Amino acid sequence: MSNIARQKTSAASESIKAVAIYEIVKGVGALLGAGALWLWHSDLEDWLATATHSWQQYFGQLLAPQVESVVAIAQRASQNWPLFLLFICAYASIRFIEAYGLWQDRTWAYWFSVLGYGIFIPVEVYYLITSPFDWFKLFILVLNIIIVIVVYRNMKRKGLI
Repeated sequence: MSNIARQKTSAASESIKAVAIYEIVKGVGALLGAGALWLWHSDLEDWLATATHSWQQYFGQLLAPQVESVVAIAQRASQNWPLFLLFICAYASIRFIEAYGLWQDRTWAYWFSVLGYGIFIPVEVYYLITSPFDWFKLFILVLNIIIVIVVYRNMKRKGLI
C-alpha cells in the first residue's frame, strides 16, 4: 500500500472534521461562559436582568424557555461560582480532547463521540414528548442523531465495528 493510500485511509473524513469543529465551538462557548462567570459573578443578578431584558426587547419570546433555563443555571452558578467554573472548564477540556481525537482520527474518539451523543438521544426524545413542543429541543435531537450517524458510518467504513 502506498503512502498516499495509507494516508487517505487513516485521515479523518470531512464529516468527522465537521464534528470536531462543532466540539471546538462547544468548548469555546463553554470557556466564554466561564469567562463571563469569572468576570461578573458578583453582579450576575443585575447582568442577567439586563441581558434578559435586552433579549426580550430585540427577540421577543424567541427561545424564551432556553433563556429562562440559562438564567436559572447562571443564578445557581453565581451562588457557588468556583465550583461551576471548575465544571465548565472540565466540560470544555473534554470537548477539546474529543475534537483533537476526531481530527487526528483516533479510534477512542470515535467511540467516545458515538456513545457520548447516543446516550442522550433517549433522554432528548423523552423530554421532547413529555414537555411542550420546542423547536430548539427538536433541533438539538436531530443534530445529535446526525452526529451519531456520521460517526457510526465512519466507524463502519474504518472497520471499527
